Amino acid sequence: VQLVESGGGLVQAGGSLRLSCAASGLTFSMYDMAWFRQDPGKERDFVVAISWSGTSTYYADSVKGRFTISRDNAKNTVYLQMNSLKPEDTAVYYCAARIRNTFDRAAMAKGAVYAYWGRGTQVTVSS
Repeated sequence: VQLVESGGGLVQAGGSLRLSCAASGLTFSMYDMAWFRQDPGKERDFVVAISWSGTSTYYADSVKGRFTISRDNAKNTVYLQMNSLKPEDTAVYYCAARIRNTFDRAAMAKGAVYAYWGRGTQVTVSS
C-alpha cells in the first residue's frame, strides 16, 4: 500500500493550496481517509476525515470553514483544498487510510485507527 501526498509548498497568509493524496495497493473505496498535520517538535494533529463514500466529513475546529476535503474513488485520490491559510497552518501534512467503519468522529480523529500513512508534504505559510 502506498499513499503519496503532493501539492504542498510555500504560500503567503491568506493564500490557498490544494493537496492531493494518491493511493495504490488497496481498494480505495473500502477506506475512510483523513488528513493530519505535524509541526516539528509538536504532536500530530487531526485535520479532517472523510468516509469511504464521501458522504460524511469531520473537520477540526481550527480548519472548519477554510479547508475542504473531497475524494474521487475513480482516481484513488483524496484532496484537501486549503483556503485563507494562516501561519499556524504551517506543518507537514499527512494523509491516512483506515478500512471503512462506522463514521465515529471521536475515533476518526485518533491517528491510531489508521493503518496506512503517507510520507507527508510540507506546507509553509508566511506572514
